[in-house]
Amino acid sequence: MNFHDVTNLWAYRGELCSKPLVVFAGHTDVVPPGPLENWNYNPYEGHIDEHNVLHGRGAVDMKGGIASFIVALEDFVANYPNHFGCIGVIITSDEEGKAEYGTRKVVQELISRDIKIDMAIIGEPSSNETIGDYIKTGRRGSLGGELTIIGMQGHVAYPHQSLNPIHECLGALKDLVDMKWDDGTPDFGPTTFQISNINAGTGARNVVPGFKKVIFNFRYSPASTEESLKSRVKTILESHSLNYEIDWHEVCSPYETDSGSLLVKHALESVEKVTGRCGKLSTSGGTSDGRFLRATGAHVIELGLSYKTIHKINEHVRISELEALSAIYKDLLERILLKSKFFLLGGFLGALKSSVKDDIKKANLLMYFNTSSAITHKTQSTCTLEQK
Repeated sequence: MNFHDVTNLWAYRGELCSKPLVVFAGHTDVVPPGPLENWNYNPYEGHIDEHNVLHGRGAVDMKGGIASFIVALEDFVANYPNHFGCIGVIITSDEEGKAEYGTRKVVQELISRDIKIDMAIIGEPSSNETIGDYIKTGRRGSLGGELTIIGMQGHVAYPHQSLNPIHECLGALKDLVDMKWDDGTPDFGPTTFQISNINAGTGARNVVPGFKKVIFNFRYSPASTEESLKSRVKTILESHSLNYEIDWHEVCSPYETDSGSLLVKHALESVEKVTGRCGKLSTSGGTSDGRFLRATGAHVIELGLSYKTIHKINEHVRISELEALSAIYKDLLERILLKSKFFLLGGFLGALKSSVKDDIKKANLLMYFNTSSAITHKTQSTCTLEQK
């Protein structure tokens, strides 16, 4: 499924009417590498060193995740050709940028075809120290704004003949920064407001500027809404009698999958079985394509590698971590499509003609790094939900 200049993949195996439809999702686009001379290896070639560590841009975010779930799917279908339900894959090349023609459009197309996703596992790097120590069950919403304070340009020696927008908006900006927007929810921390850019002035030292631009962003919990935040910003600005314009953008609604859902329960069980440790649930971090998948009514989790080296120089991951993640994915599929009584609704035909060998698996891990494109834009019993 290609939209504009964005290449997307939608693939499935089985009958779409078979339930559940379990989808693995990921993205192949990456952020720029930065200075190439600062990398130990070419970031676009994918290099496995003598310590069995894979280096490359996207090794963690998130071609490594894609490689892990592809290997898991190959193993699972080879071992269980007549399992219940249907398995799908969504891979996009538009996630690090504006995310306009990637997963968003694929999901819209699937909805138009009356295809209903029941569960989605996104291979985004969700872990901290070790694989599976955190599973994301939701994300905060994002709301960005560009505020223009309109003044009157003039000479600094005659301030009574000008209106300095820098001075005029200081009180309003302080009120916005100091505001307690909400208390969050049991699963989400409070909404935050951050100013990321301020720009004013002509460059001359003796000129009062005619306007001032302020770029800001909300990361908001379900305790607030897009409409409530916009309304409260308007109230604060108008209370200071400012002449202003505001352009709202980057609207992403918060989402959450119930911590008691079957998908979350099985994910925690799979992590514990493979790693011997109990994972925790989290709703921290930035935005992801999970918001598009959750909007369809699907249960969504993000379960992937450690995010410690993402977007950094010398991004890397141990092969053993990729193998562990793949094992978690396979075990999760077994729990959903083989063991769950809730889904004993029918199966699908066909299987891979041959089982996957170790050398093919290793080739798969490298295959996803053969690209030179970079996007400049970018067990239930004991585990708890952690606010971060």
